[in-house]
Formats: sequence, C-alpha cells, structure tokens
Amino acid sequence: MLIGREAERRVIEQLVAGARVGTAGVLLVTGEPGIGKTTLLDEAAATARGLRILRARGTEAERELPFGALLQLLRPALAGLDRIPGPQQSALTSALALGPATTADRFAVGAATLSLICRYAEEAPLALIVDDAHLLDRPSAEALLFAARRLVADPIVLLIAARAQEQHPLAEADLPVLHLAGVPLEAAQAILRGLPSELVEQLHSTVAGNPLALLELAADQDHLHRMPPGAPLPVPELIAEAFTTRANRLSSDARTALLVAALDDSELGAVARACQELGVDVATLQEAETAALVAIRDGEVQFRHPLVRSAIYASAAPAERRTAHRAVARVTVDADKRAWHLSEAVLGTDDEVAAGLDAAAEHAAVRGAHAVAATAYERAARLSEGLHDRAVRLVAAGEAAWSAGQADRADSLLDDALALQPPLQVRIGAQEVRGDIAVKCGSPSRARDILAAAAAECEDPAVATGLLADAVGACLRMCDAAAGLELAHHIDRLLPGVERPGPRIMGMLASGVAKVLAGQGGTSQIRAAVAMAPSVELDRDRRRQVWMVLAALFLRESGTGRGLLQQAMLERREQVALGTLPGLLFVLARDDATTDRWTDAMAAYDEGIRLSRETGQMTELAMNLAGLAWLSSHQGRAEGQDLATECLRICAEREIHLGTLWSLFALGDLELGRGAPALALPQYERLVDVLAANGLKDPDLSPAPELAEVYRRLGRTEDAERVAQEHTVLAEAKGQPWSLARAARARGVVGDNEQDFRQALAWHAETLDVFEAARTRLAYGAWLRRARRRVDARAQLRLAVEAFDALGAAGWADQAATELKATGETARRRVPSTADELTPQERQIALLLADGQSIREAAARLFLSPKTVEYHLRKVYAKLGIHSRTELAEQLKSGPFRT
Repeated sequence: MLIGREAERRVIEQLVAGARVGTAGVLLVTGEPGIGKTTLLDEAAATARGLRILRARGTEAERELPFGALLQLLRPALAGLDRIPGPQQSALTSALALGPATTADRFAVGAATLSLICRYAEEAPLALIVDDAHLLDRPSAEALLFAARRLVADPIVLLIAARAQEQHPLAEADLPVLHLAGVPLEAAQAILRGLPSELVEQLHSTVAGNPLALLELAADQDHLHRMPPGAPLPVPELIAEAFTTRANRLSSDARTALLVAALDDSELGAVARACQELGVDVATLQEAETAALVAIRDGEVQFRHPLVRSAIYASAAPAERRTAHRAVARVTVDADKRAWHLSEAVLGTDDEVAAGLDAAAEHAAVRGAHAVAATAYERAARLSEGLHDRAVRLVAAGEAAWSAGQADRADSLLDDALALQPPLQVRIGAQEVRGDIAVKCGSPSRARDILAAAAAECEDPAVATGLLADAVGACLRMCDAAAGLELAHHIDRLLPGVERPGPRIMGMLASGVAKVLAGQGGTSQIRAAVAMAPSVELDRDRRRQVWMVLAALFLRESGTGRGLLQQAMLERREQVALGTLPGLLFVLARDDATTDRWTDAMAAYDEGIRLSRETGQMTELAMNLAGLAWLSSHQGRAEGQDLATECLRICAEREIHLGTLWSLFALGDLELGRGAPALALPQYERLVDVLAANGLKDPDLSPAPELAEVYRRLGRTEDAERVAQEHTVLAEAKGQPWSLARAARARGVVGDNEQDFRQALAWHAETLDVFEAARTRLAYGAWLRRARRRVDARAQLRLAVEAFDALGAAGWADQAATELKATGETARRRVPSTADELTPQERQIALLLADGQSIREAAARLFLSPKTVEYHLRKVYAKLGIHSRTELAEQLKSGPFRT
C-alpha cells in the first residue's frame, strides 16, 4: 500500500489516462535512495489496467553490457521486429545481439526503439516503466531518451525512476521531472504504526521522512539511540550501513555467496556455479533471505534494494572482490562478460585480459554501443604492458567516446595516448579525431592547427590530403582565407602522388573551395572533381562525404552536383545515419534556399537545428541557425532576428565566422526587405569589415549588391558606384553565373545602362535562384518606371510580384507591388493562405505525404512515430480546410509550397 503519496499518484494517473486516449506522457521520477521511487512505479503498474506493460531495471552488474537494459525492456515486443523499417530492424537486432552484427549509428537504435514501441502500442495503450535508470548502460539510456523526446500523440506513457544527483543521459535531458521528497509525519506514523509517537517523530526528523530509512532504523532502535542528535544525517549512508550491519551477522559462506550474487546478473544457476568454484554452498543464501536482504524468486536472486548490492560489494575486502570476480569469470560462457570480470580481478597489467577487453570493445562498437566500447578500450589500455598497445587502445577509446558524443572524454583519452609518444601512424589517427572534435564541438582554429600539424608529419600523401581537406573545412567555418589558400597549395603539391580516387577527389574539392574563398579561382578544380567517377571509398566515409555536396554549392550552377546532393541525402536517410544528418541537412537546405524550394529549405533547416541540439554539434547548430535566419529574413519573419542573435552568440564563442557572415547578411536583408535601408546599412558594413579582416574574396559572400542599393537610396552615389565596381572585379574573376548576375544588377542600380539589367537577367537564367532573379526584376522595373517606360516596367514588376509572393517574401512583394502601382497598375496578389501558418515540421510532413510517402515511411524518414505524423497531419488538414491526401496534393501543387 502506498502511503503519503496522493499528489504524486494523481500526476501518474493523469499520464496513464492520457495514454488511454492517445496522448503520450513522459515522466522522470527522482529522489534519494529509499524515498519510494520503486514503490510509486509498482503502484503505477498495478493501476494501469488495460495497458500493455514493458519493464526494465538498471543494475550495477550490467552497467557495461551493451543494450542489456534495452533488451530487458523490449523483449516482450520483439515479435514485432519485422514490422519496422528494414534499416532500423537491422540496427536493433544487431544492437541486441539477436542477429548478424552490423555497424550501426548510435542513433539508429533509438529510432528503431521508437518504431518498435509504437508498433507494440497499436494493439493496446502501452506503459514503459524503467527503474534505477541511473544504472542503465549508456547505450540503452540514449536509445530510450531518443524515443522519449519523440513521443507526442502515441498511446504510450513512459515512467522512469532514477536516483537524484546521479549523472546519466536521462538526467541530462529536458524531460519532465517529479522529485520525491520525504513523506509527511502523518504518513510516517501510518508506516510505523504501533511505535511510540515520540520515537516516530525522532525517526522522521532524523531521516527527513525517507520511507525505507524509517523502516530500517525502526528495526534497529539500538543503532538509532547511538546516533548523535541534531540535523538529519545522510540517508543513503544510513541505509547502506544498516544493510552492511545486517550482512555482517551472516556466516562467512553466506556473505561470500551474497558477494557473488552482487557481482553477476543474479541468475541463481550462475551464482551457484561460481559459489562451487569457491567451495561455498549456494544454499547459504537462505540466511540472506531470512535477513530480508534478498529474495529468491523464479530462479533469480533479487536484492531488496540496489543499496544492498552496493553495500555488500563496498564492504568486502579488495582481495575478496578479486577472488569472487575470478570465480564468476571461470563459469561465465559469454566471452565479453568474462573479460569484464577478469579485468576486475587483475592487479597490475595483463595482456591476455587486455586482449579480451579489446574484443569486447570491438563487439560493442559494431552494435552501436560506443560508450561501452570506449570504457572497454580504456580499461584494456590500462592493463596493457607495452606502451604501443596502450597508446593504440587509448586512441580507439577516444574515437569510441567521440562516436558516443562524449567530446570531453574523447579529448582526454586522446591526450593520454599522445602523452605516450606513440608511433607516427597512431599519432596521426589520434590527431585526426581530435581535429574532428574541435571542428564540430570546439574551435575551428584549434582544429585547423591540429590537422595541419598532423598532415605535416604524415608520410602517406593520401592520408595527408584527407587531413588537409579537413583543415580546409575548418578554415571555411572560420573564414580564414589566407590559411585555407596555403593549405590548398599544399594539397596541390600532394595530389600528383595520390592514386586512390577518394582522397584525390576530396583534395581537389577542398583545394577548389579554399581558392574560391580567397578569390584565386578554384571553380574549374571543383567542376573537374565533381565530374570524376564516383568513389566508393569516399561514399563510405560519412564524415567526409559532405565535401561532394558542399563544394558543388560554391559553383551555384543549375546542374553541377545537385543530383548528387539528393542521392547523398537519400542514402543517409535510408541508413538512419542521424549523427551525420545535421551537416547534410544544412547543405541540402542551403541548396534549396537558392532555388524556389524555400518550404523544403525551412523544413531541412528546422530539422537540422533540432538534431544539432540533440547531438551536441554546436558548429552545425550555428550553421543551420544562420541559414534559417537568412531565409526567414527574406520572408520578413521576425524570428529571423532571434535566430541570427543566437547564431552570433555561438559563433563569437567558437570563431565560426561563416555563421557570423550569414547572420549579419540576414539582419541586413531583414531591414532592407522592410524598406528600411538606413537600418540595414550598419549590418552590411559590419559584414564587409568581417570579410576584409579575414581576407575573403569570394563575391558570393559579399553584400556589395545590397550595399550599392542602400547607398543609392540614401543618396551616397559615389559610395554606391565604388562598391558596385569593386564587386564586378571579384565577380568577373570568379566567372560564375550567380556572381555575375548580382554584379550586373549592382551596376544597373547605380548606373544608367539598361544593358546591365538585361545582362543580369541572362546570367540569372543559368541559375535556379528565383529570389535573386526577382530582386533584379524589381530593380529593373523601378529603373524603367523612372525612365517613364511604364509598359516595359509593368512586365518586369508583375513577374517580380508573382515570384516574391510565391516564395512568401511578403516585404519584397509589397515593394514590387508599390512600384507597379506607380506605373498605374494594381498587382494581382496571392491571397494569404492558412498554409502560411504551418510550422516547418508540418510543412515537411505535408510535403512528404503529398509526394506519395506513407505515414510510416514519413515517420521513419523524420525519426518520428507514425502517430505523431498523424497528429501533425490532422493539424495540417485543419489549417488548410481539407480532408484527404488527394486534396493535400492538389493544395500543395497550386499553393505556396511549390513554384
């Protein structure tokens, strides 16, 4: 019976009731040991009538077993594995060791977990109950967290209990929390009915109402009388001391059997075999059962409370623990578990045990349990006799920790490896990972220095080229044109000696990009690389494949690389490589934003932002924020300013100057689109200063055409002419249509030559950028109106209004409509649609479904549950006033989604 928890029960009852009607609920229950978390979860399970229940409990003994807790939780639902998408099914069966091992992204298992529990909940509402979550193996906790964040409109309630003040993935997330304090005095009196009220008051005051401590100390009143008066004492220590005192009264054999049970998974047969190795009769566990320390049920030794297990282990002498671990290892069939036990039994180094842990680490990494792999590699390193083996394993540990998203831990492990002064190949591997960490989570300048230094040491031209390409990527983010150009020249010197297609293509792309940034050509090199035959080696390199799609954007041509971009994104979706998606989503969105696919771009940026936050990739977060700010500003959305402000803060902290440039561009464009050139001016001029400070000569990063227009509007004619002329020089040096079109428009705005506008439109025809073409038509139409050629002006301005309206660029459409009205014609404007009110996620779902994707296919692609997709689809229908997928397709075909 649950006493003193009426308010807490009501919270959980509401969540269970929500699950019954299809509203998901998640709750993390926290509190100190013994506070009643488990009892509350048991009560929830007992009252969840009509719900299917999946339960799991974390244990210290299985904390390093990859996905052990997830298997425990999902076991009853595994019959539905064949009903989830194929790549997810493969990832989950591999993770749970139920099928062939496949290399899995650490988030793929989370996506598969979400799909499986949603399938399981289709037959009846589902309650997921996870106790002692602070003891879950990290991969299981991360998979559970991934699913928890995406439960919205599903008949699922997820209840998690974890010890307060403990570090674990679920505590570090933003889940709803219910913190349990001690029960009130009235409840304590009900729990200890029959004891004198004065004693109950003393107990209640001493343990601050902790129910388990009340019961334990009430059973040992002599211990209570020996305690000093005053403030409440640390309850966990009190309870653990009580359990230890009780265990010390057992016979020596019973304590040994209890220690063995504390080490292993508590399966009675395994405990019996280990006890036999130690010459101990497992039947002595009956003493512990009589003492209420354990219960033996269904062939398992169940500890009364996790503190019993930890108290037994902590109170044993170190030699006793090592002896027990050796005994358990001798009877353990699973090689990985045996390696973990042997590692606890070793004093000093042991290469044989280290090799066993090495194998365990490899198995964990293949299954996507990278955090466990990192721990195994690290422990193997500490047990290695030779410095070379130790360094190699520390590097492997660092790489695994980085794959697990533990950047600080990875950096520390790699530093330890480098401190051993390992051989060159090992050292290069460590620096490559350190550089990748610095690029995505730290400082691009640090990454540039690390990678360039490693390349200088490297003797293999292909490996050195890859390192230098990564260094160029760092220079791109920090807009260091001079360093990037120097690296490009280094790459060019290496390329004749690079025979493998993958590194060769990557080197050409990186060199070309660096030269474009510095205004030193590079476009022909990019075009040649993109035209080369696809490289299987580069295709398999998830971290570097982005070069193939990023470099093509520097050309801004209508054909080059665009099919490749879509193919790469489709491949990543199919492989559920969520960890690599933020960067690819940014590139996809950037490409869409320079066409008429602004709705697609907004959805991709929005998803990139959400996934970047979830995966802790701050550099990709900044870039996606900058991209969405730029796009929002063109549409005149006020949130563009907030997005740019957040991006500028991140970029200032991490030297991500490219994000700074685009954010400043966004702030300037926002004001110019509102018709406020004076407010736009300081943003553009600050942007020019950043470009100059970093030696950037790529005309595509310059706001010169916008500045020329601002200066002209403000009456600063000489400044406008100067800026337009300087920009023309840079654009002609690059020689690409997009650059040349903007330069020609700038000349047309400040000059008196109609041919400049005609030339600009001709260059626009070779690009897909509808917005820039409309800007030119607006400027050209305004010029024609001032020249009193009203009929000619109307033709250009009508097209500008239509294009801006179709894109949702309301401010620019208004400006074009005003110019058109000045010619004597009223623009036919697009009627504002409720479709404009759709959120980016609703737009994304609508587009996928209109393109023929099923609910389940859309859910798998977006890492959502099918019910969540249905929930958003209902909102889309309501906003658009439609009732079917057919109507949705028609609406999107003719509405603002497609142009």
